[in-house]
Amino acid sequence: MITPTRVLRAEWHKLWTVRSTWATLLTAVALVLGVGILMGATYTSGGGDSDVDTVILTLYGSQLGGIAIAVLGILLTAGEYATGLVRATLTAVPRRLPVLAAKAAVFAGVVFTLSSATALLTFGVAQIFLHDTDQAASLTDDGVLAALAGNAAGVTLLGLVALGLGAALRSVPGALGAFIGGVMILPEVLGMLPYESVDTAIRYFPTQAAGALGSATPIPGAASPGAALLALTLWAAAALAVPALLLRRRDV
Repeated sequence: MITPTRVLRAEWHKLWTVRSTWATLLTAVALVLGVGILMGATYTSGGGDSDVDTVILTLYGSQLGGIAIAVLGILLTAGEYATGLVRATLTAVPRRLPVLAAKAAVFAGVVFTLSSATALLTFGVAQIFLHDTDQAASLTDDGVLAALAGNAAGVTLLGLVALGLGAALRSVPGALGAFIGGVMILPEVLGMLPYESVDTAIRYFPTQAAGALGSATPIPGAASPGAALLALTLWAAAALAVPALLLRRRDV
């Protein structure tokens, strides 16, 4: 009998038996931790980054690590279409939508847990170098824990957007292009337009909303953490709604 628990278990096993999972997750952790150590070891008080939020400074690598997570999300969905494994999966679970839901749930759980642990580790290690600078901080400082959790949430939700693109486009190169071009580059291009309404709208685009979540102090011109989280959640939900609709209408 097919149950949600069994579908989740199947997606969990598929996730960890694919070599690319280990490679992309380890790459993401290495990028975040490596950049955090570099920022801490090379920082000097009163320098050009003295006005940067401490959490943002130590987690600069999240931007690179987030790309690795996005790649994993795309591989989990579009990769199955590339290998043909999706036919066996959808044959085993004819209702189809539980497959997408299970993939998203397993992916989100793993990424959020790993991102949270990585953020905590990176912040702690970076503070070893920053303890006697103007960027010294601790987990008990106002907003630090919330920013670390927000950083992990932002990475996770961006990954779900990528997972949804992979499931909708069913092509690894196509989904990668859509994520890089539409999610990462398009807001920067739109930001060059001389319209205040465009600047306001861009605050709620995925990458900009994710950035607002990972700051312990308010960022001028950015969305509030609550609004940013809501916007990013809606982007992820929309990205998953498209493939859910396609799964109901297509044969495969």
